[in-house]
Amino acid sequence: MNAPDAPNLLDPLEPIAAAAPAARRSRQAVVRWGDRVVTVGGDAPVRVQSMTNTDTVQVIETAIQVKELAQAGSELVRITVNTPEAAAAVPHIREQLDRMGVDVPLVGDFHYNGHRLLTEFPAMAAALSKYRINPGNVGKGDKRDRQFAMMVEAAARHDKAVRIGVNWGSLDQELLAQLMDENARRARPADAKQVMYQALVQSALGSAAYARELGLDPNQIIISCKVSGVQDLISVYRALAARCDYALHLGLTEAGMATKGTVASATALGVLLQEGIGDTIRVSLTPQPGEARTQEVVVALEILQSLGLRTFNPSVTACPGCGRTTSTTFQELAKQIDDFLRAQMPVWKSRYPGVENLKVAVMGCIVNGPGESKHADIGISLPGTGEAPAAPVFIDGEKALTLRGEGIATEFHKIVENYIERRFGAAAGAASAAATQVSASIATASH
Repeated sequence: MNAPDAPNLLDPLEPIAAAAPAARRSRQAVVRWGDRVVTVGGDAPVRVQSMTNTDTVQVIETAIQVKELAQAGSELVRITVNTPEAAAAVPHIREQLDRMGVDVPLVGDFHYNGHRLLTEFPAMAAALSKYRINPGNVGKGDKRDRQFAMMVEAAARHDKAVRIGVNWGSLDQELLAQLMDENARRARPADAKQVMYQALVQSALGSAAYARELGLDPNQIIISCKVSGVQDLISVYRALAARCDYALHLGLTEAGMATKGTVASATALGVLLQEGIGDTIRVSLTPQPGEARTQEVVVALEILQSLGLRTFNPSVTACPGCGRTTSTTFQELAKQIDDFLRAQMPVWKSRYPGVENLKVAVMGCIVNGPGESKHADIGISLPGTGEAPAAPVFIDGEKALTLRGEGIATEFHKIVENYIERRFGAAAGAASAAATQVSASIATASH
């Protein structure tokens, strides 16, 4: 039976628009420590943040975790500053990090008593590079404005950026009650969720306006309105982006553990980043027992790289497996290569400029293996069930050789290393030679 002809709705010669994240122009904040400058917003790339879960009083333990997060790719690391003891520890944490050669900026997370700690511990206020202030937790009644002002004035005095971070779990209850009353008097009241959205946005933007009145540079203000629901986060941030030009920090609060937290964060942040909303992100994962805190950084990096917003690590394409691939060889090889590339990246990035753009394919059978391998810089197509025990290797789109035997994984590992050295090492050498030639020319001209 022949199906009726489908209408030709698209001219076959009409270009198909490539999907790409939209652009949103925001103000640019500057977060610095020493010579390290991290710009947020404006033309800066979307930044990755994380937060320690150590007791800040434990200086060495906290400094080690900050170092681990920074090495994993976190460009800003937040620490809890909740007690006088924690505040006193902050300069020592910063000193320890500097001693280890870790210049990642530290962000102080303040609630309830931040006004007092920033006043009583000026060394702590100076050691931090950015303050996070939650308008819902700075005080009530007459104290709220005064205590908020003390924190903002400390930021202005020390020339620090400020994130005004509203959270629906600790929203300003007076503002919420006021909006609820106003809504109840309307002829057609909105539902409670709409009032909650308005309260979040008004709390953030109202606090930012007050901070500016107090003398804080508007470029140094970053806004966040964190909620734990995917659709809620998208709704609130669309409203924020439409109503202000401040840099925006994205993240689901209490995203959850493992798969749930990863999927929820990737879904919400992916939608917003694709729309051009968001200048810095954090994936708030609850670590499973024994799991490294750095997992939340890994997920954040993958979100940005999958959207094409930034490139951090070589990409490894690997098929999921099917009845053609009853052997786990390709799975083991894919993991081995991926782990190896990630482990070597801190060294390679300084030695081989551009290596993060490498594309590797590790495929499991003849169906898609050769094609995917040709699209990668370097790829291997392993034998599937019943196929000849041979694994063709493709380099720069051309079949280069075929591996056989028990040592395929080890041999391919060496081929990848040699390829990186040959391709990216040559680029590094050329750049170094060019720099030397320029220096020599300048020296000759000066004589």
